[in-house]
Amino acid sequence: MVERTLVKELKHSVGEMIKVQGWVQRIRKLGKIAFILLRERSGVVQCVIDTTKIELTSLKVESVITIVGRVVEANVALGVELQVQSLEIISEVGEDLPFELNKEELEVNMEMLLDHRVLGLRHEKTNAIFKVQAVLAQAFGAFLKEEGFTQIYTSKIVAEGTEGGTELFEIEYFDRKAYLAQSPQFYKQMMVGAGYERVFEIGHVYRAESHATSRHINEYVSLDLEMGFITDEMEIMDLETRMLRYMLTMVKAECPQELEVLGVRLPEIREKIPALKMSEVIEILHRRYDRTDLEMDLDPEAERMIGEYAVEKYGSEFVFITHYPQSKRPLYTMPAEEGMTHSFDLLFRGLEITTGGQRIHSYQQLCQSIRTRGMDPENYADYLEVFKFGMPPHGGLAIGLERLTGQLLGYKNIRQVTLFPRDKNRVQP
Repeated sequence: MVERTLVKELKHSVGEMIKVQGWVQRIRKLGKIAFILLRERSGVVQCVIDTTKIELTSLKVESVITIVGRVVEANVALGVELQVQSLEIISEVGEDLPFELNKEELEVNMEMLLDHRVLGLRHEKTNAIFKVQAVLAQAFGAFLKEEGFTQIYTSKIVAEGTEGGTELFEIEYFDRKAYLAQSPQFYKQMMVGAGYERVFEIGHVYRAESHATSRHINEYVSLDLEMGFITDEMEIMDLETRMLRYMLTMVKAECPQELEVLGVRLPEIREKIPALKMSEVIEILHRRYDRTDLEMDLDPEAERMIGEYAVEKYGSEFVFITHYPQSKRPLYTMPAEEGMTHSFDLLFRGLEITTGGQRIHSYQQLCQSIRTRGMDPENYADYLEVFKFGMPPHGGLAIGLERLTGQLLGYKNIRQVTLFPRDKNRVQP
């Protein structure tokens, strides 16, 4: 019996009789000859059919079929095609598709596309997005494992928020209230204190923000890490620089076909990513862009401006912004001089993709930080316990996977690079 062969392997099977299975991407009939483009997970192959021997009347685009045929050399992109001996319809399509899938671009509005998300994923360009995204996540984990990090899996049902209890999705948890986690931050720190020292997680987080922007969604994948025994946040920034370089190298190696289909140019990361203090950034924005309305914080337009400045000044598409004010950072952030913090954001092509920094490791200092924000440390007893019994200096970061993917591939709306987006209007499919 002939075993199934993947399209990517056909060029090594010239002259052989093989079996391929997949979806009908296109049908073109020319008299007694028909050409079918058959698509499966590794690529597309042209199949040549003698219609005097094989009937195609009922065959529609996107039907799932099995073809048995001989591999021959041909002047096509793949370098080979199939001379079909038999065709079997496994799953027949009985109605027209909601939009055309075999065009170079999907000519459909965002809502229609998301209403039929799974069908849209069959399109070559849309499909390529999530293959690249998968490699980014895999590379994140692979790099950190080489650096001695342990992967963890923390609960997404929590008793309180990590950032003061705002923007939380409340759920009924038997006879009490609980919430969907905004971040694994507390758990990451607890695991550092538990003796793992270096941990990371790839998981969903939830933000109950009633927004309708192109850069926010209410459920997203967060690439989180936390590491102990650091000197300051610069160690985290250096780690991220090396990590991003590794991730981009892996994407280049694993996804050449997807990058070509998407027309993507990968950025270069030099030995160091430039870093600017927030006070320097504000001065640049005041002087160069006349943004005198800003005081120690950035809006999306300001991020874009600083992204442009970094390219012009340093030739870098990445730039770290450091020393955010304490009022703009979470309760666990290590304070710095003059009301600032040992924290940073990373902008990539004018969009924030990372937030990170050094954390408070002193129990007394952390309790005081909680009180300063008008909260009771008793409500954080589970989180605080490990700090009573020896917590090393530590820090970490979080990267939004969808934001990173969108900026890397040139998509402006985060929903385009989110597999099944969740925003204030959408909980399906």
